[in-house]
Amino acid sequence: MGFLLHCPNCGERDAYEFRFGGESRKRPTFSATEKEWADYVYMKKNVAGSEREWWYHRLGCKRWLIAIRDTRDNSVSKTFWLGEE
Repeated sequence: MGFLLHCPNCGERDAYEFRFGGESRKRPTFSATEKEWADYVYMKKNVAGSEREWWYHRLGCKRWLIAIRDTRDNSVSKTFWLGEE
Protein backbone atom coordinates (compact mmCIF):
# COMPACT_ATOMS: atom_id res chain seq x y z
CA MET A 1 0.00 0.00 0.00
CA GLY A 2 1.20 3.50 -0.80
CA PHE A 3 1.01 6.56 1.35
CA LEU A 4 -2.05 8.79 1.69
CA LEU A 5 -2.69 12.16 0.06
CA HIS A 6 -5.48 14.53 1.03
CA CYS A 7 -7.28 15.85 -2.05
CA PRO A 8 -8.86 19.23 -1.18
CA ASN A 9 -11.93 18.13 -3.16
CA CYS A 10 -12.24 14.38 -2.52
CA GLY A 11 -10.62 13.89 0.88
CA GLU A 12 -7.91 11.45 1.94
CA ARG A 13 -7.01 8.87 -0.69
CA ASP A 14 -4.29 6.32 -1.41
CA ALA A 15 -1.41 7.78 -3.45
CA TYR A 16 -2.07 5.19 -6.19
CA GLU A 17 -5.11 7.28 -7.20
CA PHE A 18 -2.76 10.11 -8.14
CA ARG A 19 -0.06 10.76 -10.73
CA PHE A 20 3.16 12.36 -9.53
CA GLY A 21 3.94 15.50 -11.50
CA GLY A 22 7.36 16.39 -10.15
CA GLU A 23 8.75 19.26 -8.15
CA SER A 24 6.67 22.41 -8.11
CA ARG A 25 8.94 25.28 -9.10
CA LYS A 26 8.60 28.70 -10.64
CA ARG A 27 8.77 28.59 -14.43
CA PRO A 28 11.37 30.73 -16.19
CA THR A 29 10.12 33.78 -18.05
CA PHE A 30 9.40 33.59 -21.77
CA SER A 31 12.64 35.44 -22.49
CA ALA A 32 14.78 33.03 -20.42
CA THR A 33 17.97 31.63 -21.89
CA GLU A 34 18.25 28.07 -23.21
CA LYS A 35 20.33 27.17 -20.16
CA GLU A 36 17.63 28.48 -17.79
CA TRP A 37 14.99 26.41 -19.60
CA ALA A 38 17.23 23.33 -19.65
CA ASP A 39 17.87 23.69 -15.91
CA TYR A 40 14.12 24.04 -15.28
CA VAL A 41 13.25 20.95 -17.32
CA TYR A 42 16.13 18.62 -16.45
CA MET A 43 17.85 19.73 -13.25
CA LYS A 44 15.80 18.60 -10.26
CA LYS A 45 16.76 19.30 -6.65
CA ASN A 46 15.97 15.75 -5.47
CA VAL A 47 16.03 16.76 -1.81
CA ALA A 48 16.01 14.38 1.13
CA GLY A 49 13.33 16.11 3.15
CA SER A 50 10.35 18.38 2.65
CA GLU A 51 9.55 19.08 -1.00
CA ARG A 52 6.76 20.96 -2.78
CA GLU A 53 5.29 18.70 -5.52
CA TRP A 54 2.59 18.51 -8.19
CA TRP A 55 0.06 15.65 -7.98
CA TYR A 56 -2.82 14.89 -10.38
CA HIS A 57 -5.90 13.14 -8.97
CA ARG A 58 -6.38 10.84 -11.96
CA LEU A 59 -8.92 8.48 -10.35
CA GLY A 60 -10.87 11.21 -8.59
CA CYS A 61 -11.70 14.81 -9.44
CA LYS A 62 -9.07 15.00 -12.22
CA ARG A 63 -7.44 18.13 -10.82
CA TRP A 64 -3.84 19.09 -10.12
CA LEU A 65 -2.88 19.93 -6.56
CA ILE A 66 0.25 20.82 -4.61
CA ALA A 67 1.53 18.60 -1.80
CA ILE A 68 4.27 19.25 0.73
CA ARG A 69 5.81 15.78 1.15
CA ASP A 70 8.82 14.55 3.10
CA THR A 71 10.69 12.39 0.58
CA ARG A 72 12.40 10.38 3.33
CA ASP A 73 9.21 8.74 4.65
CA ASN A 74 6.44 9.90 2.24
CA SER A 75 4.63 11.77 5.01
CA VAL A 76 2.46 14.54 3.57
CA SER A 77 2.14 17.60 5.79
CA LYS A 78 -0.12 19.72 3.58
CA THR A 79 -2.04 19.67 0.29
CA PHE A 80 -3.76 22.58 -1.45
CA TRP A 81 -4.76 24.02 -4.82
CA LEU A 82 -2.23 26.24 -6.57
CA GLY A 83 -2.58 29.80 -5.27
CA GLU A 84 -4.13 28.81 -1.93
CA GLU A 85 -0.92 28.74 0.09
